[in-house]
Amino acid sequence: MKRILHTLDEHLEEYLLMLLLALMAVLMLVQVFCRYVLHVSLSWSEELTRYLFIWSGFLSVSFCCAKGLSIKTDILPHFLSEGKARGLRLIGYTTVLVFFLYLLPFAASYMISAVTSGQVSPACGIPMVFIQAAPFVCCLLMILRLLERIVRALRPRKEVR
Repeated sequence: MKRILHTLDEHLEEYLLMLLLALMAVLMLVQVFCRYVLHVSLSWSEELTRYLFIWSGFLSVSFCCAKGLSIKTDILPHFLSEGKARGLRLIGYTTVLVFFLYLLPFAASYMISAVTSGQVSPACGIPMVFIQAAPFVCCLLMILRLLERIVRALRPRKEVR
């Protein structure tokens, strides 16, 4: 069980993004086949692909945080001592954490508005709450990933001998 949780912690977003990309590719392949070979257009495939793309865009934010990928300047920490570089990383993580904590209530109200309106997508009939939940889930995942990064940055490094 511990191994499964560790694998999910390390690769959750990666697995979800691979699944979403595969689904989008299959849906578009089926759409192209139906349109050009069968001369029938599917009304729902483009809409579903768009919603999968929205989810993949939001999940990629958390994926980048989990893997430490972001647009940043790496030159400054190389000129600082290890303690100062760690402090600089902590300031960066804390700033982004505050930003996502600020966004969380707005993402929640956006999701709740879809629940109260009861709106469904035009072609698929999917409740829009499933699509509008993407920013909220992204904020939650980012908060968890940033807290994880902060905890890792606060741990003392073991000396390699």
